[in-house]
Amino acid sequence: MGSRLLSISNLTVKFGGLTALSKVHIDVHPGEVVGLIGPNGAGKTTLFNALTGFAPVAEGTLVLNDKEQAWPKSHQLVDLGISRTLQGVGLFPDLTVLENVMVGGQKYAKGSVLKAALGLDGSNEKYLREKAAVALEKVYASSLGDSRADSLPYPVTKRVAIARALMSDPKLLLLDEPAGGLGSQDIDWMNGLIHNLKTDTSILLVEHHMDVVMNVCDRIYVLNFGELIAEGTPQEVRENPAVIAAYLGAEATQ
Repeated sequence: MGSRLLSISNLTVKFGGLTALSKVHIDVHPGEVVGLIGPNGAGKTTLFNALTGFAPVAEGTLVLNDKEQAWPKSHQLVDLGISRTLQGVGLFPDLTVLENVMVGGQKYAKGSVLKAALGLDGSNEKYLREKAAVALEKVYASSLGDSRADSLPYPVTKRVAIARALMSDPKLLLLDEPAGGLGSQDIDWMNGLIHNLKTDTSILLVEHHMDVVMNVCDRIYVLNFGELIAEGTPQEVRENPAVIAAYLGAEATQ
């Protein structure tokens, strides 16, 4: 499939005597949406944490843009072209929507990111505001810039969190359960948004909603008890006996 935007091989993560991930591999190519699924405790978030500097890597090789790379620290992610959303959204409740998105522009700000968002230092506030407005347009929330974050319904906070992650112009966007807590109508909307986003960035997503995974992903990796048990297209994964037994259940194939 050509160049590898991200390639992980033999990833092993241990916490004391517990092996959370064992010799896991995963590839993401430019323009792809790749899903990472599995039961609770399978190691999905651990993989995200290893990739973003929040979990210790005992063994494994990381390749970014076809070049082998040391496992990054969290503060190196922006320069490596990686951005991540969190399950808990993590917006600043007393800031406006626009200011929350501006916080994601640390790559372009000088000094304190929060002060930059509030316009309290010498950073390029005008540029950040304009860039944040564009990011909000991408998630169809441009009319909400002046609203306080704590006034938003939960589904909209998901959009704002994604807009904030887009502020650093990532080559790889890590989405951690983007459809978590959403109703069916909002899930359909999220499917469309993810399809649109992949024109600008590759996406690796962890998600429990199978209708999202099967609709938006080009390929899927399946973890169970820290080991990779399957990989392939949505159709291949849906029909894989090991995946059905460990996670999907027979009804998912009907």
